[in-house]
Amino acid sequence: MKNWTVGVPDRKTVSSLVFGCQVSSLTAAALAAKGYTSPECVAENLNIDELSDPFLIKDMDKAAETINSAIDNCEKICVYGDYDCDGIMSTVILTSYLTEAGADAVFYIPERSEGYGLNKNAIDKIHDDGVSLIVTVDNGISAISEAEYIYELGMRLVVTDHHQQGDSLPKAEAVVDPHRHDDESPFRHMCGAGLALKLTAALDGGDYTFAMEQFGDLAAIATVADIVSLTGENRYLVTEGMRLIDNTDRPALMALKKVSGIDNKPVDSSSIGFGLAPRINASGRFGSPRTAAELFMCEDYDEALRIATELDRLNNQRKSAENDIISEINEMIDRDPSLVRKRVIFICGKNWHHGVIGIVAARIEEQYGKPCFIASDSDGEVRGSARSFGDFSVFDALTYAKDALSKFGGHPGAGGFTINKGMTEQFGQLLEQFAAENHEPMPLFSITADSPVTAQELTFQNVEDLSKLEPYGMGNEQPLFYIENAAVTEIRGMGNGSHSMIKFRFGTSEYTAKMFRTAPEALPVAGGDICKMIVTLGINEFRGNRSIDILVKDIRPQLFEQNRYFSALRSFEAMTRGEKLPNLNFYKKMLPSQQEAALIYKSIPEKGISPERLFMKLNAPDINYAKFSSAVEAFRQLGLISVSSGGQFISKAAVTKKADLFSAPVLAFLRQVIG
Repeated sequence: MKNWTVGVPDRKTVSSLVFGCQVSSLTAAALAAKGYTSPECVAENLNIDELSDPFLIKDMDKAAETINSAIDNCEKICVYGDYDCDGIMSTVILTSYLTEAGADAVFYIPERSEGYGLNKNAIDKIHDDGVSLIVTVDNGISAISEAEYIYELGMRLVVTDHHQQGDSLPKAEAVVDPHRHDDESPFRHMCGAGLALKLTAALDGGDYTFAMEQFGDLAAIATVADIVSLTGENRYLVTEGMRLIDNTDRPALMALKKVSGIDNKPVDSSSIGFGLAPRINASGRFGSPRTAAELFMCEDYDEALRIATELDRLNNQRKSAENDIISEINEMIDRDPSLVRKRVIFICGKNWHHGVIGIVAARIEEQYGKPCFIASDSDGEVRGSARSFGDFSVFDALTYAKDALSKFGGHPGAGGFTINKGMTEQFGQLLEQFAAENHEPMPLFSITADSPVTAQELTFQNVEDLSKLEPYGMGNEQPLFYIENAAVTEIRGMGNGSHSMIKFRFGTSEYTAKMFRTAPEALPVAGGDICKMIVTLGINEFRGNRSIDILVKDIRPQLFEQNRYFSALRSFEAMTRGEKLPNLNFYKKMLPSQQEAALIYKSIPEKGISPERLFMKLNAPDINYAKFSSAVEAFRQLGLISVSSGGQFISKAAVTKKADLFSAPVLAFLRQVIG
């Protein structure tokens, strides 16, 4: 369960934006929630209609001069990319431009097994191929020793990158990176492909006409996929790119749209982020990134469709591997709930595919609301990825645990690591130690609604108006709205039953909402309940019919008391970790009586129920969530219930003999402490 915050935008600001920007009250509320206080502020940040001069970026002039000179001198040029979507699109953009310009150009994208960035084995291959100039895209800023090696072999280097500079710059003819310490360009949040597009414009004298017509679509895909800020110039780039994708005659995009199921739909940031980009990324995760690059350089539709179909197959393989790992993790949690009662989730498995470990970490983080570190032991090498939120820094945690690591890197929200042989358990202990020393209490996984929405505001016209805020992404997230006092009339499963369709009455109208990755039995509400929810709003068109598209991000009963719930949950988990609670009263409030435990057990229906739904259904003032959790844990320890899907569903087990409730370790411990 997530921690909710509901914003209430200033009414005067909303009114000013409604009339000044000619938008609906919903759109104005979303703008106000993002910090826009006036129509002028909105225009300055969102109504960008051009890209800044590429030569304002440090060393761009040197890069263009070096590359153009190499073209004129018939030198062989190698574009060196990366295996993710941004790196692949960057490679295609620059290689295609150089080829069009008559250059002797090749490209090299390292396989995932080679690791990120320049490596000496690849440099040797490139040298043996007769290359005299290497141009990096989406990498290179940290390749200090590799750059020296390039010059030792008699080649030259131009770096274009968008990652942070370290203490020093690599040796190169030019280092183009807006994050250079001495760069003063006006916009610093371009992805690698955005910079590659700017480089092609610079090679063309600074004019963006050809660059945008030829490569605006590819740069837009990479900008969405790489989760860079969708403000300023990126907003313009993605807006123009979506227009190009909508009207594309590029065989690769026509084929990729077809296999993604979006060939007859308007393109938006969501269809890029969840349709096109994952299939491009799948090539670097489960195949070769070269496959995706070749798709975008292909000029024959039938061949493009063949390659796109292969990328779709790889993406399905990726989803299958991801779901298999998550199922395995949930089974591990069912057997040992302590895995998710710690301050930090750290789980290590055998031979999990490294290409999806990061995605898995993000999903487990959201599912259980805790910083998550997922690792895989493959042939004795333990590597992993981490995701976090709030003020818990992944990078700081990894730095704290560095004695157990042979390699690590990242930033506050995410990171990667390799554990020293035989130190996996110690690494987990160090993570817990870091969390206990630096986070008391631990941050809660939170979701923030931009504004409440009334039944009167939920109209086609108002919801349609929200599209003016597109494209959505980091820095310009899709607005979230708070709906309260909605009467649930029906809940049923969708697809294979792992998603939910929720029908509800709000005001005088009935609506249908969808909640993905949550089965009906895992919801904390049921038919007949009055609920509140945080949702996104859009328009759905299907076979000529239009409806308001409501996607539920979280849902709970109307009378749910959030602060009491999280306080009790924290106390229970602290107790299970062996941490000392503030005073004896905490333990007393956690120990259920025989009658309270019996009530909880009898309330479990034959078909089973989610713990949160059961707790709320009890509606017993004397049973707080910590006491409820102690009773449920006792039932589990005694074999009276089975717990599945990582603790999200409980059902009664077949019982052949009576059990002494207070012989359960959790209750025996509480009695011992209380005395």
